[in-house]
Amino acid sequence: MIKIVLADDHLLVRQGLRALLAGEAATPGAGSPTPAFSIVAEAADGLETIALVEQWQPNVLIVDLMMPRLTGLEVTRQVSQRWPQIRVVILSMYNNEAYVLEALRNGAAAYVLKESSITDLVQAVHVVIAGQHYLSPLLSERAIESYLQKAKATPLDPYETLTTREREVLLMVAQGYSSSEIATYLSISPRTVETHRTNLMRKLDLRTQADLIRYALQRGILPLQD
Repeated sequence: MIKIVLADDHLLVRQGLRALLAGEAATPGAGSPTPAFSIVAEAADGLETIALVEQWQPNVLIVDLMMPRLTGLEVTRQVSQRWPQIRVVILSMYNNEAYVLEALRNGAAAYVLKESSITDLVQAVHVVIAGQHYLSPLLSERAIESYLQKAKATPLDPYETLTTREREVLLMVAQGYSSSEIATYLSISPRTVETHRTNLMRKLDLRTQADLIRYALQRGILPLQD
């Protein structure tokens, strides 16, 4: 049985995914089939996701691209670095290349569009468990290998020099959190938050809040606004 942690900030989405995945049988057609998946935990934000992954050590993490406190991209990066045996499936409503490449760079094994069917998600889980990569059919028209080569070929950029804490602060500042709110979420002092913010802006050669938000949008960290 494949152990899964589900991470999405919408309760209805998690409930729907849990119900659909729990209905998948390991042996279709059998009289009393064994479930293929076990949903061991659910998370509503990025920081909670990291904690639950550490606690449960699932085979697969299914995580929404855009989550509060820590985005799915940063969750993917941390999980891939700390527990490389855990396969990460990103769920996303965005089908543009920037997000796909960023997901692959951060260690995602699959990128599934939210408009996909449950069959696609189930297939993605089985494919990544087998050690391969999976993209939704709409994305697969541009060969997976092409995406992987682009992700690997991109030269090291200043973002890669940021520490994990600096990335967390960057993501939360870009999402509009104040220094005091970030300090509370990360259990550090507001002064430490400001230090991290100063350091990351220096490393990224950013000057203003507008520069930071623009950078986050271009980098694929924040969704584009309508």
